[in-house]
Amino acid sequence: MRVVPLLLALAAVTIGSIVHSQEAEHGSGPYPAIFEARADLPNHVVYRPSDLAPARSDKLPIYVFGNGGCSADGTSSRNHLLEIASHGYLVIASGTIPRAAPPAAPAPPKPGAKLTTATETRLLTDAIDWAQRENRRAGSPFEGRIATDRIAVSGWSCGGLQALNAAQDPRVTTSVIMNSGFFAAGTNPLSGVVSDKALLKTLHGSVLYILGGPTDIAYPNGTDDYRRLETIPAAMVNIPVGHGGTYMQPHGGVGAEVVTAWLDWKLKGTKAAEARFTGPACGLCTDPRLTLERKHF
Repeated sequence: MRVVPLLLALAAVTIGSIVHSQEAEHGSGPYPAIFEARADLPNHVVYRPSDLAPARSDKLPIYVFGNGGCSADGTSSRNHLLEIASHGYLVIASGTIPRAAPPAAPAPPKPGAKLTTATETRLLTDAIDWAQRENRRAGSPFEGRIATDRIAVSGWSCGGLQALNAAQDPRVTTSVIMNSGFFAAGTNPLSGVVSDKALLKTLHGSVLYILGGPTDIAYPNGTDDYRRLETIPAAMVNIPVGHGGTYMQPHGGVGAEVVTAWLDWKLKGTKAAEARFTGPACGLCTDPRLTLERKHF
């Protein structure tokens, strides 16, 4: 196992709210998106449609996200997250909005030492708690606008491991695990992040794995996870771009396109999105940009 490259990849990576808007990126969906820091959720970054009025009739499902490297930069995958928010989702990433350039990646730990992480797994379920409170809170801009019974947990690399743990929460509807997967027993290099293949047996709902093909250092872990899923609906997409994914490509690239389709199917029941994954001639089955495997649906 190539431990040092994996460790480096895992490591790389007031009142009211402060809204951030980018000139080039608001997502390609029908609801141009923004991201913001909120005083009532200080360890997260919220991505949402800039205009919340339509969410009165078309409520926003929840998508919570753990960053690559379990980093505290809640904007490190912002193009991916803005894209999903622009399709009518409330997206919440762990971490904050950096006020300066992020520090250089730390040196790999000495042999036998554990790599520490900047965010805790609980931040994903904390985000769900906050969304449910805000949906009920009188005067909140999100009051009555959140679909609190339609929830996805997701994350990239180390953040994907956090998502696999948060996916045990009974409130979760579906999980999206990106460039990640549980380590084999005894090989977890991370301190504070549980990696246990036994947890695959207690997943519920449905699971989508998105990997970067054989050059992705998480490919062995993710493909092994997928093979072990015995009962719940599951799909595995491989996009041959390696471990770095397409997160910061325009509109989050093909990865965000696939994730949006999965969420539209699993959280919104959209038939066109379902057709991209189901049937002998499914939309992604012949997509030359990727490969798709699926089971139990």
